[in-house]
Amino acid sequence: MSVHPSGYYAWKASPHSLRAREDQRLLGQIKQAWLESGGVYGYRKVYDDLQAQGERCGKHRVARLMKQEGLRSQTGYHRRPGHYSGRPAVVAPNHLQRQFTVDAPNKAWVTDITYTRTHEGWLYLAVVLDLFSRQVIGWSMQSRIDRELVLYALLMAVWRRQPKQEVLVHSDQGSQFSSYDWQDFLKAHRLVPSMSRRGNCHDNAVAESFFQLLKRERIKRKTYHDREEARRDIFDYIEMFYNPKRRHGSANGLSPVEFEKQYFQRLKSV
Repeated sequence: MSVHPSGYYAWKASPHSLRAREDQRLLGQIKQAWLESGGVYGYRKVYDDLQAQGERCGKHRVARLMKQEGLRSQTGYHRRPGHYSGRPAVVAPNHLQRQFTVDAPNKAWVTDITYTRTHEGWLYLAVVLDLFSRQVIGWSMQSRIDRELVLYALLMAVWRRQPKQEVLVHSDQGSQFSSYDWQDFLKAHRLVPSMSRRGNCHDNAVAESFFQLLKRERIKRKTYHDREEARRDIFDYIEMFYNPKRRHGSANGLSPVEFEKQYFQRLKSV
């Protein structure tokens, strides 16, 4: 084979190149970051985690190693086509006007409702998100989709944030958000109502985006025996992963909690 004996024995003593050994070491770090995300991160967010740990590697190298190992992001699914509208009931104009970027916390919140299937029946979830950091600041889960569901979520948001000024609260035109109890609660706490145009989900895109993440990264991958099991898992996703850990492009690649923490640190240093 025209191979020098010393070269053969050197190869036999160390069959893997330095690059291959480094790839193996890096793959261990990649797997750890991917598993800590619940198996939902793609190569970009895994790369961000590695950078935060002080690893020096290229984004395309991370993509190559993840592809070799079969590690990939959790992909979503589309809502079935159909007719979902009813009689219009506009209570408030669309003050938000798709201005989803704000420069401080407690200026604009968005809220919406989704549902989760269990063997026991449906579990309904209402959330309130702060547009500044995309943090879920209020949530409520019940077996019935009524005005109490959304009021409890908003009550949690007010209790957690205790805003000192008026806050814009954007929702769709669902009956829960059109109720007198909802409107009275907004007035009592200096919250300004804003509503999407009828049948236009893009007017509340941030809340819709959160639900898409929740379903594809957690709910779609589970089968829940009862509502309590679903409730515990959704709580875990929101409070143990999404708020404190999940990286967001709109938050400079930081988690919602870390993004707000850095904002308040900058205020103190001014």
